[in-house]
Amino acid sequence: MPSQRILIAVDSSEFSMQAAKRGLELAHALRCKAALAFVVDTSKALGNIDAGILPENALIVLKKEAERTLDQLAAMYNGNELMKFMPEGHPKEDILRTARTWEADLIVVGTHGRTGLQHLLTGSVAEHVIRHARVPVMVVPVAE
Repeated sequence: MPSQRILIAVDSSEFSMQAAKRGLELAHALRCKAALAFVVDTSKALGNIDAGILPENALIVLKKEAERTLDQLAAMYNGNELMKFMPEGHPKEDILRTARTWEADLIVVGTHGRTGLQHLLTGSVAEHVIRHARVPVMVVPVAE
């Protein structure tokens, strides 16, 4: 039987860190291959012309934040093999694309449990992943 693969979708938020911790613990316990995926959200690379930050510079800052987060989370892992993915694009689509490409058997995502108007306005990456994933999704809820 081929080894199982767990893809853990992360960003730099606290709820994501909790999800990563749970996903890495699960991968270690099951002796699975694990991967972290931090999608560099290009829609956030707008920059701030008034502050002298151009969009290209904003993207560099976002990439550095992603690398720092991936390295920090990788340091927590004491399992066999850990892959790190850092696609650029939109988290909702690129988490699913990375899972398909890497042939993940499980996706782990965190959610901060927003409801009502805030959920409607911001949308939910976790909800999108749950609805469109071709493999099971483990959601790690974290209270705000």
